[in-house]
Amino acid sequence: MTPDSPMKFDTRVVRAGISPDPTTGSIVPPIYATATYVLEEVGKDKGFDYTRAANPTRQVLEANLAAIEGGAHGVCYSSGMSAVDSCLKLLSAGDHVVCSDDVYGGTSRHFNKVLSRYGLAFTYVDTSQPETVRQAVRPQTRMLWVETPTNPLLKVTDLEAMAAIAKEHGLYLGVDSTFATPVFLRPLEFGADIVMHSTTKYLSGHNQIIGGAVITNRDDIFDELKFIQKTIGAVPSPFDCWLTLMGLKTLHLRMARHAESAQKVAEYLESHDKVARVAYPGLPSHPQHAIAKAQMSGFSGMISFELTGGLEAGKTVMNGVKLCGLAESLGAVETMITHPATMTHAEVPAEDRQARGLTDGLVRLSVGIEDVDDIIADLEQALEKA
Repeated sequence: MTPDSPMKFDTRVVRAGISPDPTTGSIVPPIYATATYVLEEVGKDKGFDYTRAANPTRQVLEANLAAIEGGAHGVCYSSGMSAVDSCLKLLSAGDHVVCSDDVYGGTSRHFNKVLSRYGLAFTYVDTSQPETVRQAVRPQTRMLWVETPTNPLLKVTDLEAMAAIAKEHGLYLGVDSTFATPVFLRPLEFGADIVMHSTTKYLSGHNQIIGGAVITNRDDIFDELKFIQKTIGAVPSPFDCWLTLMGLKTLHLRMARHAESAQKVAEYLESHDKVARVAYPGLPSHPQHAIAKAQMSGFSGMISFELTGGLEAGKTVMNGVKLCGLAESLGAVETMITHPATMTHAEVPAEDRQARGLTDGLVRLSVGIEDVDDIIADLEQALEKA
Protein backbone atom coordinates (compact mmCIF):
# COMPACT_ATOMS: atom_id res chain seq x y z
CA MET A 1 0.00 0.00 0.00
CA THR A 2 1.09 3.57 -0.64
CA PRO A 3 1.12 6.19 2.15
CA ASP A 4 -2.08 7.70 0.72
CA SER A 5 -4.04 4.50 0.12
CA PRO A 6 -6.77 3.58 2.62
CA MET A 7 -5.92 0.91 5.18
CA LYS A 8 -7.93 -2.30 5.16
CA PHE A 9 -9.76 -3.13 8.36
CA ASP A 10 -7.21 -5.47 9.96
CA THR A 11 -4.47 -2.92 9.33
CA ARG A 12 -6.57 -0.14 10.87
CA VAL A 13 -7.01 -2.22 14.02
CA VAL A 14 -3.24 -2.46 14.49
CA ARG A 15 -2.02 0.86 13.12
CA ALA A 16 -4.68 3.57 12.71
CA GLY A 17 -4.12 6.68 14.81
CA ILE A 18 -0.82 5.30 16.16
CA SER A 19 2.55 6.78 15.18
CA PRO A 20 6.03 6.27 16.62
CA ASP A 21 6.66 8.55 19.59
CA PRO A 22 8.21 11.74 18.16
CA THR A 23 10.65 12.08 21.06
CA THR A 24 12.11 8.57 21.24
CA GLY A 25 10.74 6.67 18.24
CA SER A 26 8.99 4.18 20.55
CA ILE A 27 6.69 1.96 18.49
CA VAL A 28 4.33 1.66 21.49
CA PRO A 29 2.54 4.88 22.55
CA PRO A 30 3.95 6.23 25.83
CA ILE A 31 1.87 6.41 28.99
CA TYR A 32 1.53 10.09 29.78
CA ALA A 33 0.88 9.75 33.51
CA THR A 34 0.50 13.43 34.22
CA ALA A 35 -2.27 15.55 35.65
CA THR A 36 -1.24 18.88 34.14
CA TYR A 37 1.01 20.47 31.52
CA VAL A 38 3.34 23.48 31.61
CA LEU A 39 2.29 26.23 29.21
CA GLU A 40 4.88 27.90 27.00
CA GLU A 41 3.39 31.26 27.89
CA VAL A 42 0.01 32.67 28.89
CA GLY A 43 -2.60 31.39 26.44
CA LYS A 44 -0.15 29.14 24.56
CA ASP A 45 0.06 25.37 25.09
CA LYS A 46 1.00 22.30 23.09
CA GLY A 47 -2.58 21.13 22.75
CA PHE A 48 -2.90 19.96 26.37
CA ASP A 49 -3.52 21.83 29.60
CA TYR A 50 -5.16 19.37 32.05
CA THR A 51 -5.62 15.62 31.72
CA ARG A 52 -9.34 15.68 32.52
CA ALA A 53 -9.74 17.67 29.28
CA ALA A 54 -7.21 15.78 27.15
CA ASN A 55 -4.30 13.40 27.49
CA PRO A 56 -1.90 12.23 24.73
CA THR A 57 -2.35 8.52 25.53
CA ARG A 58 -6.13 8.86 25.61
CA GLN A 59 -6.02 10.85 22.38
CA VAL A 60 -4.26 7.98 20.61
CA LEU A 61 -6.86 5.52 21.88
CA GLU A 62 -9.74 7.76 20.78
CA ALA A 63 -8.24 8.12 17.29
CA ASN A 64 -7.65 4.37 17.02
CA LEU A 65 -11.19 3.49 18.11
CA ALA A 66 -12.72 6.03 15.73
CA ALA A 67 -10.75 4.59 12.81
CA ILE A 68 -11.67 0.99 13.68
CA GLU A 69 -15.37 1.90 13.94
CA GLY A 70 -15.23 3.92 10.72
CA GLY A 71 -16.10 7.17 12.50
CA ALA A 72 -14.69 10.67 12.54
CA HIS A 73 -14.51 11.11 16.33
CA GLY A 74 -13.94 8.97 19.41
CA VAL A 75 -14.52 9.94 23.05
CA CYS A 76 -13.34 7.65 25.86
CA TYR A 77 -14.72 7.25 29.37
CA SER A 78 -13.87 5.54 32.63
CA SER A 79 -16.60 2.88 32.16
CA GLY A 80 -19.22 1.74 29.70
CA MET A 81 -21.91 3.17 31.96
CA SER A 82 -20.28 6.61 32.05
CA ALA A 83 -20.26 6.49 28.23
CA VAL A 84 -23.99 5.64 28.22
CA ASP A 85 -24.66 8.40 30.75
CA SER A 86 -22.84 10.97 28.59
CA CYS A 87 -24.92 10.01 25.55
CA LEU A 88 -28.12 10.55 27.54
CA LYS A 89 -26.82 13.96 28.63
CA LEU A 90 -27.40 15.07 25.06
CA LEU A 91 -31.06 15.20 26.13
CA SER A 92 -33.04 17.54 28.39
CA ALA A 93 -35.74 17.16 31.02
CA GLY A 94 -39.02 16.21 29.39
CA ASP A 95 -37.40 14.24 26.58
CA HIS A 96 -38.41 10.64 25.88
CA VAL A 97 -36.27 7.67 24.87
CA VAL A 98 -37.37 4.48 23.10
CA CYS A 99 -35.04 1.71 24.24
CA SER A 100 -34.51 -1.97 23.46
CA ASP A 101 -36.36 -4.00 26.08
CA ASP A 102 -33.54 -6.54 26.47
CA VAL A 103 -30.68 -4.27 27.53
CA TYR A 104 -27.86 -4.71 30.00
CA GLY A 105 -29.26 -4.51 33.52
CA GLY A 106 -26.94 -1.64 34.43
CA THR A 107 -28.37 0.41 31.56
CA SER A 108 -32.02 -0.06 32.55
CA ARG A 109 -31.08 0.52 36.21
CA HIS A 110 -29.47 3.84 35.30
CA PHE A 111 -32.39 4.87 33.11
CA ASN A 112 -35.11 3.88 35.58
CA LYS A 113 -33.55 4.75 38.93
CA VAL A 114 -31.35 7.74 38.15
CA LEU A 115 -32.16 9.51 34.90
CA SER A 116 -35.92 9.24 35.37
CA ARG A 117 -35.49 11.45 38.48
CA TYR A 118 -34.21 14.21 36.19
CA GLY A 119 -37.18 14.32 33.87
CA LEU A 120 -36.28 11.77 31.19
CA ALA A 121 -38.91 9.19 30.26
CA PHE A 122 -38.24 5.72 28.84
CA THR A 123 -40.29 3.19 26.91
CA TYR A 124 -38.90 -0.33 26.43
CA VAL A 125 -39.86 -2.24 23.29
CA ASP A 126 -38.63 -5.17 21.25
CA THR A 127 -36.49 -3.29 18.73
CA SER A 128 -36.23 -6.39 16.57
CA GLN A 129 -39.81 -5.46 15.56
CA PRO A 130 -39.61 -2.10 13.69
CA GLU A 131 -43.34 -1.45 13.78
CA THR A 132 -43.33 -1.78 17.58
CA VAL A 133 -40.60 0.85 17.69
CA ARG A 134 -42.53 3.16 15.39
CA GLN A 135 -45.63 2.90 17.56
CA ALA A 136 -43.64 3.82 20.69
CA VAL A 137 -42.42 7.16 19.31
CA ARG A 138 -44.06 10.20 20.92
CA PRO A 139 -43.84 13.93 20.14
CA GLN A 140 -41.35 14.17 23.05
CA THR A 141 -39.12 11.34 21.78
CA ARG A 142 -35.57 12.48 21.12
CA MET A 143 -33.53 9.28 21.11
CA LEU A 144 -33.73 5.66 20.01
CA TRP A 145 -31.32 3.50 22.05
CA VAL A 146 -30.63 0.06 20.66
CA GLU A 147 -28.54 -2.91 21.76
CA THR A 148 -27.75 -5.40 19.03
CA PRO A 149 -27.20 -8.22 19.75
CA THR A 150 -28.92 -7.68 23.08
CA ASN A 151 -27.76 -8.69 26.54
CA PRO A 152 -28.51 -11.48 27.37
CA LEU A 153 -31.12 -12.81 24.91
CA LEU A 154 -29.08 -12.04 21.78
CA LYS A 155 -31.93 -10.34 19.89
CA VAL A 156 -30.79 -8.68 16.67
CA THR A 157 -32.16 -5.36 15.44
CA ASP A 158 -32.33 -4.21 11.83
CA LEU A 159 -30.28 -1.01 12.00
CA GLU A 160 -31.33 0.28 8.59
CA ALA A 161 -34.95 0.12 9.75
CA MET A 162 -34.03 1.93 12.98
CA ALA A 163 -32.14 4.63 11.07
CA ALA A 164 -35.19 5.19 8.85
CA ILE A 165 -37.43 5.66 11.91
CA ALA A 166 -34.88 7.96 13.57
CA LYS A 167 -34.54 10.10 10.44
CA GLU A 168 -38.30 10.30 9.97
CA HIS A 169 -38.82 11.62 13.50
CA GLY A 170 -35.60 13.60 13.95
CA LEU A 171 -34.19 11.31 16.66
CA TYR A 172 -30.69 10.49 17.76
CA LEU A 173 -29.96 6.83 16.99
CA GLY A 174 -27.58 5.38 19.58
CA VAL A 175 -26.35 1.79 19.31
CA ASP A 176 -24.65 -0.23 22.03
CA SER A 177 -22.51 -2.49 19.86
CA THR A 178 -20.45 -4.05 22.65
CA PHE A 179 -21.40 -7.65 21.80
CA ALA A 180 -20.72 -7.32 18.07
CA THR A 181 -17.57 -5.15 18.11
CA PRO A 182 -16.54 -3.22 14.98
CA VAL A 183 -15.01 -6.43 13.66
CA PHE A 184 -18.50 -7.80 12.93
CA LEU A 185 -20.75 -4.71 12.87
CA ARG A 186 -20.17 -1.00 12.31
CA PRO A 187 -23.49 0.75 13.04
CA LEU A 188 -22.39 4.11 11.59
CA GLU A 189 -22.46 2.44 8.17
CA PHE A 190 -26.19 1.76 8.71
CA GLY A 191 -27.09 5.31 9.72
CA ALA A 192 -26.45 5.38 13.48
CA ASP A 193 -25.46 8.71 15.02
CA ILE A 194 -23.74 7.25 18.07
CA VAL A 195 -21.96 3.94 18.68
CA MET A 196 -21.19 2.99 22.28
CA HIS A 197 -18.84 0.29 23.51
CA SER A 198 -17.92 -0.99 26.90
CA THR A 199 -14.19 -1.23 26.24
CA THR A 200 -14.05 -3.44 29.34
CA LYS A 201 -15.26 -6.27 27.14
CA TYR A 202 -13.98 -7.44 23.75
CA LEU A 203 -12.09 -4.28 22.79
CA SER A 204 -9.56 -4.54 25.62
CA GLY A 205 -10.21 -8.26 25.78
CA HIS A 206 -8.19 -9.42 28.77
CA ASN A 207 -10.29 -8.59 31.87
CA GLN A 208 -7.71 -5.95 32.75
CA ILE A 209 -9.55 -2.59 32.71
CA ILE A 210 -12.93 -0.88 33.05
CA GLY A 211 -13.70 1.59 30.27
CA GLY A 212 -16.14 2.91 27.71
CA ALA A 213 -16.14 4.75 24.39
CA VAL A 214 -18.46 6.62 22.06
CA ILE A 215 -17.81 7.05 18.34
CA THR A 216 -19.69 9.42 16.02
CA ASN A 217 -19.44 11.05 12.61
CA ARG A 218 -21.39 14.12 13.68
CA ASP A 219 -19.33 17.15 14.65
CA ASP A 220 -22.15 18.59 16.78
CA ILE A 221 -22.47 15.39 18.84
CA PHE A 222 -18.69 15.16 19.22
CA ASP A 223 -18.40 18.76 20.42
CA GLU A 224 -21.11 18.25 23.01
CA LEU A 225 -19.72 14.92 24.20
CA LYS A 226 -16.22 16.38 24.56
CA PHE A 227 -17.69 19.21 26.64
CA ILE A 228 -19.55 16.66 28.79
CA GLN A 229 -16.43 14.50 29.12
CA LYS A 230 -14.35 17.48 30.29
CA THR A 231 -17.07 18.81 32.58
CA ILE A 232 -18.07 15.55 34.27
CA GLY A 233 -14.56 14.11 34.32
CA ALA A 234 -15.41 10.43 33.99
CA VAL A 235 -12.23 9.76 32.01
CA PRO A 236 -10.04 6.66 31.85
CA SER A 237 -6.56 6.80 33.32
CA PRO A 238 -3.60 6.98 30.90
CA PHE A 239 -2.56 3.48 32.00
CA ASP A 240 -6.04 2.07 31.27
CA CYS A 241 -5.95 3.74 27.85
CA TRP A 242 -2.56 2.17 27.15
CA LEU A 243 -3.76 -1.28 28.24
CA THR A 244 -6.80 -0.94 25.98
CA LEU A 245 -4.56 0.01 23.05
CA MET A 246 -2.44 -3.09 23.68
CA GLY A 247 -5.57 -5.26 23.73
CA LEU A 248 -6.95 -3.70 20.56
CA LYS A 249 -3.94 -4.76 18.50
CA THR A 250 -5.24 -8.35 18.43
CA LEU A 251 -8.97 -7.57 18.30
CA HIS A 252 -9.54 -8.95 14.80
CA LEU A 253 -7.65 -12.14 15.57
CA ARG A 254 -9.41 -12.71 18.88
CA MET A 255 -12.88 -12.05 17.48
CA ALA A 256 -12.36 -14.58 14.69
CA ARG A 257 -11.56 -17.23 17.31
CA HIS A 258 -14.41 -16.17 19.63
CA ALA A 259 -16.92 -16.49 16.78
CA GLU A 260 -15.54 -19.74 15.39
CA SER A 261 -15.64 -21.41 18.78
CA ALA A 262 -19.02 -19.95 19.78
CA GLN A 263 -20.60 -21.40 16.64
CA LYS A 264 -19.35 -24.88 17.55
CA VAL A 265 -20.43 -24.51 21.19
CA ALA A 266 -23.88 -23.26 20.16
CA GLU A 267 -24.36 -26.18 17.78
CA TYR A 268 -23.25 -28.59 20.51
CA LEU A 269 -25.68 -27.10 23.04
CA GLU A 270 -28.57 -27.07 20.57
CA SER A 271 -28.10 -30.80 19.97
CA HIS A 272 -27.96 -31.67 23.69
CA ASP A 273 -31.07 -33.32 25.15
CA LYS A 274 -30.76 -31.39 28.43
CA VAL A 275 -30.84 -28.00 26.69
CA ALA A 276 -34.31 -26.58 26.01
CA ARG A 277 -33.29 -23.64 23.83
CA VAL A 278 -30.20 -21.84 22.59
CA ALA A 279 -29.91 -18.22 21.44
CA TYR A 280 -27.00 -17.51 19.12
CA PRO A 281 -27.31 -15.32 16.00
CA GLY A 282 -25.21 -17.76 13.99
CA LEU A 283 -27.77 -20.56 14.36
CA PRO A 284 -30.45 -20.86 11.63
CA SER A 285 -32.95 -21.36 14.47
CA HIS A 286 -32.33 -17.81 15.74
CA PRO A 287 -35.42 -15.65 15.00
CA GLN A 288 -33.30 -12.87 13.47
CA HIS A 289 -30.66 -15.07 11.85
CA ALA A 290 -31.35 -13.59 8.41
CA ILE A 291 -30.93 -10.00 9.66
CA ALA A 292 -27.78 -10.91 11.56
CA LYS A 293 -26.35 -12.56 8.46
CA ALA A 294 -27.19 -9.51 6.34
CA GLN A 295 -25.72 -6.79 8.56
CA MET A 296 -22.98 -8.64 10.49
CA SER A 297 -19.84 -10.23 9.10
CA GLY A 298 -19.69 -12.68 12.03
CA PHE A 299 -21.75 -13.58 15.08
CA SER A 300 -19.30 -12.91 17.95
CA GLY A 301 -18.81 -15.04 21.05
CA MET A 302 -21.95 -14.70 23.19
CA ILE A 303 -24.49 -17.51 23.73
CA SER A 304 -27.46 -17.83 26.04
CA PHE A 305 -29.27 -21.08 26.72
CA GLU A 306 -31.83 -22.64 29.03
CA LEU A 307 -31.86 -26.18 30.35
CA THR A 308 -34.84 -28.53 30.32
CA GLY A 309 -34.50 -28.77 34.10
CA GLY A 310 -34.99 -25.01 34.58
CA LEU A 311 -33.39 -22.99 37.35
CA GLU A 312 -32.04 -25.87 39.45
CA ALA A 313 -30.44 -27.51 36.44
CA GLY A 314 -28.93 -24.17 35.42
CA LYS A 315 -27.43 -23.71 38.89
CA THR A 316 -26.01 -27.21 38.78
CA VAL A 317 -24.28 -26.52 35.48
CA MET A 318 -22.91 -23.14 36.54
CA ASN A 319 -21.63 -24.53 39.82
CA GLY A 320 -20.24 -27.60 38.08
CA VAL A 321 -18.01 -26.03 35.43
CA LYS A 322 -14.26 -26.17 35.99
CA LEU A 323 -12.73 -24.40 32.99
CA CYS A 324 -15.46 -21.80 32.52
CA GLY A 325 -15.28 -19.05 35.13
CA LEU A 326 -18.50 -18.22 37.00
CA ALA A 327 -18.17 -14.46 36.70
CA GLU A 328 -19.84 -11.26 35.62
CA SER A 329 -18.59 -9.50 32.50
CA LEU A 330 -17.81 -10.98 29.11
CA GLY A 331 -15.68 -10.64 26.03
CA ALA A 332 -12.33 -11.71 27.47
CA VAL A 333 -9.93 -14.42 26.38
CA GLU A 334 -11.21 -16.62 29.22
CA THR A 335 -14.57 -18.39 28.87
CA MET A 336 -17.03 -17.07 31.45
CA ILE A 337 -20.48 -18.29 32.46
CA THR A 338 -23.09 -16.06 34.08
CA HIS A 339 -26.55 -16.34 35.65
CA PRO A 340 -28.26 -13.11 34.47
CA ALA A 341 -31.23 -13.31 36.86
CA THR A 342 -28.99 -13.14 39.94
CA MET A 343 -25.93 -11.39 38.48
CA THR A 344 -25.97 -8.95 35.56
CA HIS A 345 -29.76 -8.37 35.60
CA ALA A 346 -30.52 -8.92 39.29
CA GLU A 347 -32.01 -5.43 39.69
CA VAL A 348 -34.42 -5.81 36.78
CA PRO A 349 -37.85 -6.56 38.34
CA ALA A 350 -38.69 -10.27 38.07
CA GLU A 351 -41.93 -9.60 36.19
CA ASP A 352 -40.05 -7.52 33.61
CA ARG A 353 -37.44 -10.24 33.17
CA GLN A 354 -40.09 -12.90 32.69
CA ALA A 355 -42.05 -10.75 30.23
CA ARG A 356 -39.07 -10.35 27.93
CA GLY A 357 -38.09 -14.05 28.15
CA LEU A 358 -35.22 -13.66 30.59
CA THR A 359 -36.12 -16.60 32.78
CA ASP A 360 -34.53 -17.59 36.07
CA GLY A 361 -33.03 -20.62 34.35
CA LEU A 362 -31.25 -18.70 31.59
CA VAL A 363 -27.48 -19.17 31.35
CA ARG A 364 -25.20 -16.73 29.50
CA LEU A 365 -21.90 -17.95 28.10
CA SER A 366 -19.03 -15.80 26.90
CA VAL A 367 -16.93 -18.15 24.81
CA GLY A 368 -13.21 -17.48 25.16
CA ILE A 369 -10.26 -18.36 22.96
CA GLU A 370 -9.22 -21.59 24.68
CA ASP A 371 -9.35 -24.80 22.64
CA VAL A 372 -13.03 -25.28 21.81
CA ASP A 373 -12.83 -29.00 22.58
CA ASP A 374 -11.86 -28.16 26.16
CA ILE A 375 -14.75 -25.71 26.47
CA ILE A 376 -17.24 -28.28 25.20
CA ALA A 377 -15.76 -31.00 27.43
CA ASP A 378 -16.20 -28.74 30.46
CA LEU A 379 -19.83 -28.05 29.58
CA GLU A 380 -20.41 -31.75 28.94
CA GLN A 381 -19.18 -32.84 32.37
CA ALA A 382 -21.29 -30.11 34.01
CA LEU A 383 -24.38 -31.04 31.99
CA GLU A 384 -24.03 -34.68 33.05
CA LYS A 385 -24.71 -33.55 36.63
CA ALA A 386 -27.84 -31.58 35.75
